[in-house]
Amino acid sequence: MAAAGPDTAASFLQSDFWGDFKSVYGWKALRFDLEGAPHGSIAGARLLVLVRSLPGGLCFAYVPHGPELDPAEGDRATCLAELSEALRPFLPKGCLFLRFDPPWYAIEEPVGDSDTEPRAGAAVARPAIGRPLVRAAADVQPPDTVLVGLGGSEEEILGAMKSKWRYNVRLAEKRGVIVEQRGGEAVTEFYSLYRATSERDKIALHPEAYYRRLFGLAEDRREPDLRLWIARCDGQALAAIVTLFRGERAVYLYGASSDEKRNLMPAYALQWAAMRAAKAAGCLEYDLFGIPPTADPDHPMAGLYRFKTGFGGKIAHRAGSWDYPLRGVAYSCFRAAEAARAWYYKDFRKRLKKPRQAT
Repeated sequence: MAAAGPDTAASFLQSDFWGDFKSVYGWKALRFDLEGAPHGSIAGARLLVLVRSLPGGLCFAYVPHGPELDPAEGDRATCLAELSEALRPFLPKGCLFLRFDPPWYAIEEPVGDSDTEPRAGAAVARPAIGRPLVRAAADVQPPDTVLVGLGGSEEEILGAMKSKWRYNVRLAEKRGVIVEQRGGEAVTEFYSLYRATSERDKIALHPEAYYRRLFGLAEDRREPDLRLWIARCDGQALAAIVTLFRGERAVYLYGASSDEKRNLMPAYALQWAAMRAAKAAGCLEYDLFGIPPTADPDHPMAGLYRFKTGFGGKIAHRAGSWDYPLRGVAYSCFRAAEAARAWYYKDFRKRLKKPRQAT
C-alpha cells in the first residue's frame, strides 16, 4: 500500500472527484495505490476508501465500486479479506468494519420487446463473495441496473428498445417536448421537480445545496462531464435528469418529474437526448443506475423496473454491499440497527403509498 498515483479509476465512484465531493459531507477520503496487492492487481491500480464517523469515537470505512481488480471468481472473498487486512493499519482504531460495493457483476440476457416480463419471482444470479465477509444489512449503491450499449449507430440504439419506448421517444417530439441541456445554473428548477418526485414516490433526497455543490465542484475541476437536462413543453418544465459522463461510461444519476402532462412522455425524450449526447462524447455504455432485482409487480419500485428495462440494455446484477468486520460485537449491534432502518425507509414507507407506474 502507498499513496495513490494519478486518477485512472473507471468508475466515477472511485474518482478523486467523488472523494473530494464526499469529503464536504462528513466523509474522509483515503486513497491508496494497490500495486503489489494480491489477486490480479495491476500497476497503477488505485483505491478510494471513504471513512464515516459514528458516535462514541467509532467509524466505518466504505469502498464504492472497488477495488477495480479482476480476481478469479473463487478468489473474490479472499481478495477482499486480504485487502481489508492490508488496509486495517491505515484505518482509525475505532473502525467497526470495511464495506465493499465490488464492481463485479453478472449479466442477464438482453431485455426483449415484450411488455410483459417473465422474470418475476425468479432467482437472481450475482457474483459470489461469501465468508469471511458478511452480506451487509443494507446496500449503499443499487446492486441491479440496466446497461445500454452505445457502440452502434443511433438507429441501432433506438432499434434495440422496446417498440413502445421507440414510439414514446418519437411521440414526445411530435407533441412539442423540447429537451434543454443545462448546468449548475438550473439546479433550483431541477430541485423543485425533484422535491415533488420525492413526495410522490417516497424517496429520500438531499438538500438543494448538495446538488448545487456537486455541479460546482465538477465545474471548478472541469471534470467529470456533469449535465442537467430539462424537458419542456410550451415553456413549462415537465421533467429533468442529471447525467455524468466519464471516459467510456455515462451514468444517469437523478431523475425528477412533474405530475402534469405526463402523457407527453418527457421522461423518454430526456433519456434519448442523454444517450445521444453520451455517444457523441465518446461513451460506450449508458448506466441507468438502479432497478429492482426482478420484474416483481408487488415491488414498490416496479414501475422503475419497467421503465428502465424498456430502453433495450442488458440487466446487470452486482454483488451488492459486503462487510468485513473488524470489531465483531460492535459490528453486530450496528448491523441490527441498520437493518431496521433500511426496512423502514426502503420498504415500509414506500409501501404506504405505492409509486405510480412509469408510462
